[in-house]
Amino acid sequence: MPEWEVRTMEKIPMTPKGYKALDGELKHLKSEERPAIIRAIAEAREHGDLSENAEYHSAREKQSFIEGRIKELEGMIGLAEIIDPSKLNGSIKFGATVKLVDEDTEEEKTYQIVGEAEADIEKGLLNIRSPLARALIGKDEGDSVEVKTPGGTRDYEILEIKYV
Repeated sequence: MPEWEVRTMEKIPMTPKGYKALDGELKHLKSEERPAIIRAIAEAREHGDLSENAEYHSAREKQSFIEGRIKELEGMIGLAEIIDPSKLNGSIKFGATVKLVDEDTEEEKTYQIVGEAEADIEKGLLNIRSPLARALIGKDEGDSVEVKTPGGTRDYEILEIKYV
């Protein structure tokens, strides 16, 4: 079996909040976006010659995107392993909210370690497969970690670990 097939059968770790967001997006796509695009395609068809109908081609392209995203979301939700961080404690693991200080700049940052599907660095949601998250796993408050990033090596001290 090819590696990608094996990988796709793995459970996808997810927080309850991340699962709820993906499920909400899926329901929205199925109940609102899909019917709206079907109506748009039907309206565009009524305008006649489809070969030169930009509205029709645009709607079909959007339909393709929506159907692809629905399949992707259904796959992720089907493989979701929901892990509730509020039931965890101890050293850093999936779901932990970690407050760090950059040992060079003294800049403090707070991240929650989440699954790939819900990661968003701008919102402080750190992908569990990222170099920083991998360096943090298993560490405790007061520990220092060295992280190799594309911009060079960074050193962080772990100030606080919470499971919310």
